[in-house]
Amino acid sequence: MNGNSVHQLLGAYLLGGLEPGDVRAFEDHLDSCADCRQELEELASLPALLDAVPAADAVALTAAGSSSLAPLAPEPEPLPEKVLVDLAVRRRKSRRRWAAFVGAVAAACLAVGFLAGPLFNQPPKPDASYSVQSDGGLQLTVGMVKKTWGTELDVEGRSMPLEGTLYLWVKGRDGAEERTCGWTATPSGRIKITGATPVQLAGIAGVELRDEAQKTVASISVP
Repeated sequence: MNGNSVHQLLGAYLLGGLEPGDVRAFEDHLDSCADCRQELEELASLPALLDAVPAADAVALTAAGSSSLAPLAPEPEPLPEKVLVDLAVRRRKSRRRWAAFVGAVAAACLAVGFLAGPLFNQPPKPDASYSVQSDGGLQLTVGMVKKTWGTELDVEGRSMPLEGTLYLWVKGRDGAEERTCGWTATPSGRIKITGATPVQLAGIAGVELRDEAQKTVASISVP
């Protein structure tokens, strides 16, 4: 296949209508032909324009418009009508397959996101956790999470006092005290609440559960 014959494959190559052997031959020709490379670059947007035109209209425009356009030099031989129609059909099938593939990938991602969502939405694990149980059965667990601004405290309790208001206090290693949260007693004796303190985790010496009269109900020492 000489250079002129290979040049005539430019249109079919651009529209994706060549067989694998012809594709390799044309791409080998491109390596040594600056004119073909330049023409291919100038026509790079043609496939997108053809996609917007129905196949029948594209054929009609090819037949009617050739006389009104200035010919390129050298002018490639026009592709037969059947080739143009076949190319348009092939490109549309390719787009449908690609759209189906993208849809399947999107559906798979959605399914994975739906199934994995609960895993990613889990609360952060505490950096430290301490528990205490009193003789009367009261159970208090405090999880501590390091934050840039201080410490977050995740408080859980069982068999808590059934009346009044309760408060959780943090005692710092410097002797200072900070009230982190408070709540009204629940009929079930169970609570789950989140508090916060500007004291960094390393500076916490202990926590105390106190009632509204500031009497200590339970205490936890942090080593």
